Amino acid sequence: MPKREFTKDHIKQSIIGKLQRYYGKTLQEATPYQRYYAVASTLRDQIMDKWIISRERDQQLGGKRVYYLCIEFLLGRAMYNNALNLLATQPYTQALTELEISWQDIMYEEPEPGLGNGGLGRLAACFMDSLATLDLPAMGATIRYEYGLFRQKLSQGQQVELPDDWLQNGNVWEIARVEDLVEVHFEGRVVQSVKDGRDVYSLVDYRTVEAVPYDMPALGYGNDRVNTLRTWRARSKQSLDLSAFSNGDYVAASKEQDLANVISKVLYPEDNHYEGKTLRLCQHYFLVSATLQCALKDFEARHGKDYRLLPDKVVFHINDTHPALAIPELMRLLMDEKGLGWDEAQAITNRCMAYTNHTIMAEALERWPKELMRRQLPRIYMILEEMNRRLCEKLWDRFPGQWDRIAHMAILAYDMVHMANLCVSQSFCINGVSQLHGDIIKNETFHDYGITTPRKFTAITNGVTHRRWLMACNPRLAELITASIGDAWTTQPERLSDLLPFRDDAAFREQFALIKRQNKDVFNRFLTRRQDMQVDPAFMFDVQVKRLHEYKRQLLNALHIHVLYNRIMDDPGFTMPPRVFIFGAKASRGYHKAKMIIRYILALSRLIDASPRARKMLRILFVENWNVSAAEALIPASDLSEQISTAGKEASGTGNMKLMMNGAVTIGTLDGANVEIAQAVGPDNIYLFGMTAEEVSAKYREGTYAPIHFFERNTEIRRALSQMIDGTLFPDNPAMVQILYHDLLFGSGGSNPDNYFVLKDFGSYAQAQADISRDYQDQDLWLRKAITNTALSGFFSTDRTIAQYNELVWKLK
Repeated sequence: MPKREFTKDHIKQSIIGKLQRYYGKTLQEATPYQRYYAVASTLRDQIMDKWIISRERDQQLGGKRVYYLCIEFLLGRAMYNNALNLLATQPYTQALTELEISWQDIMYEEPEPGLGNGGLGRLAACFMDSLATLDLPAMGATIRYEYGLFRQKLSQGQQVELPDDWLQNGNVWEIARVEDLVEVHFEGRVVQSVKDGRDVYSLVDYRTVEAVPYDMPALGYGNDRVNTLRTWRARSKQSLDLSAFSNGDYVAASKEQDLANVISKVLYPEDNHYEGKTLRLCQHYFLVSATLQCALKDFEARHGKDYRLLPDKVVFHINDTHPALAIPELMRLLMDEKGLGWDEAQAITNRCMAYTNHTIMAEALERWPKELMRRQLPRIYMILEEMNRRLCEKLWDRFPGQWDRIAHMAILAYDMVHMANLCVSQSFCINGVSQLHGDIIKNETFHDYGITTPRKFTAITNGVTHRRWLMACNPRLAELITASIGDAWTTQPERLSDLLPFRDDAAFREQFALIKRQNKDVFNRFLTRRQDMQVDPAFMFDVQVKRLHEYKRQLLNALHIHVLYNRIMDDPGFTMPPRVFIFGAKASRGYHKAKMIIRYILALSRLIDASPRARKMLRILFVENWNVSAAEALIPASDLSEQISTAGKEASGTGNMKLMMNGAVTIGTLDGANVEIAQAVGPDNIYLFGMTAEEVSAKYREGTYAPIHFFERNTEIRRALSQMIDGTLFPDNPAMVQILYHDLLFGSGGSNPDNYFVLKDFGSYAQAQADISRDYQDQDLWLRKAITNTALSGFFSTDRTIAQYNELVWKLK
């Protein structure tokens, strides 16, 4: 089909025409949201042309496709990034300028999709960008959450969760594909029969939920590739069972509707009760069943019904364990729907499934009660039982008599279904997301599988897309880079290393510093709009922005701030370069201790603000409702990147890469991708502290760690911890955060005291922070470090990550 023109004049005409047709408004009468919608719709028209071309070309070529299954995609706003990837920012800027429309004003009108929360979802979004940019056929798949995770409000010194109603005005970027609707079945019972001499299994008396797909485009940069992110909405097949209603069974009359109503409501429903666990399990199966049914339908349309070809045409990538039920679901579809035998179906399934592990944290290696799986998904449970029986037979041959070892590797053991073992045993590839993490999952987490099937394991380090995280969010720096080394880096991010000589160029350093200051002003404008606050741009921006979790050690950061406050108050001669410690994080709704850490941080902020002397050198800012838009505003303005997780606990991290790319210097442990960042920039351009992963592992094995010794020997730690509970922070309720004090020194609920070694690493951390304060005062030295980090960040682009995935795992063309 011929492409439509999208010159400046055509763009202007389209915007004005859409305002007239959609709203009956002139440009002058239109509201900011209506203007946003008209601009976004014009961009969408341009995208649709390319989307059609991509689908037609893929149909003709008949190549292999990856289905990237992830429970969340943290997309961020799409409008400007889509214009960037279309290479259309210039004509759109010209058109908007002539129409007297500001990019900034209309960008604020775009709702941020509530489809993700943390690093897992942001990585998935970056992957979609790079897959399209590298012209690789792919479909992302997730759930169309109506209310996302939650919208965070900080009120009266604590986190409050509100619904994130991001779809209240619709979503201009999505297209409903009702023709691809499928049914997903829950509960019921399995009936066995014989057909043509083979056993056939059918599910009867089940509950039905319809899965309705909504497709969003994923654009490549400067090419004609548009891939698809498919989001699934749950709806009831029938709004009311009139027969049951007429018989007075009002609960049964709306039973299916009740299940459909909740499956696609919220991301990560609380699972600290049986109902929450049930809902999460239903969400996971809903996602994989709907996606696999559509994938097989597409395969048949393209390649016919010879399913022996499936591994050559399709790969399903299981991103963390949430979509692990894709494995037994593909078995079910191949056997029950397509008529294959077990051995053939399992051989095909094992060749189609690849798995990326994202954490070694025990609570994230999902396990489901066997009875819950049996009740909700009876046919899937039968398949898991047989899969486990065959697996354990093989393991018995390999480890005869070693029952505990076999149980540790089994899919079903100790009345639980072990999803990580399912993925590791039944996938052809198991990937770690950094070199350190790859070693840990092969040699420790899945040690016995590392021995039996070592060639399955790979380690492909995560990345971030430099288009969004440098070109789009930091245009001033991007322009300076291009003016200095040319524009090859935009498609070859490794070429950023050409910047290295410029760290010794005084004029370049001056421009780099000026841009950092301008970006702080940009952040202040964002902050004023977000929560009516400002921070002094003369302060160093010390940034820790990530999901609130104990192993990420926001508590270590806060405890150090507390000690700094006491030094300022106790010693009239103490000075330090003014620094604002900026936090951005949501604590999970049911994670009580994480919420207490937020209370502690906010209480410290109030304490500091009450002191005229302290607040001249020290401030705390907690950015409310941390999301992609906040990150895009803050990261270009950041000076110091806090990556301080307990070594061996953070699989990779991607915030570390975004901050590095924008010229922030890292303080961190040798954990996750920090190891590779340190290797890239060298010891003079990163601040490392704390125990190594090996030392942490040894401490856990020894079981002799006694944090009370640090309390007794270090007066600064003792005073700060005592102030947690003596009324200094909470005069009306001194015991408000007593759980933090108690867990650091004594543990609770069977956990070890200071389980993440906050006090053990505190001295090393405080010394590194003192070195930072010293070095920051030498701005030429600091700018050299910052420029070095930007120049050597190209390796951490997802373009490199995706190219490695394709070479080692997917084999797409």
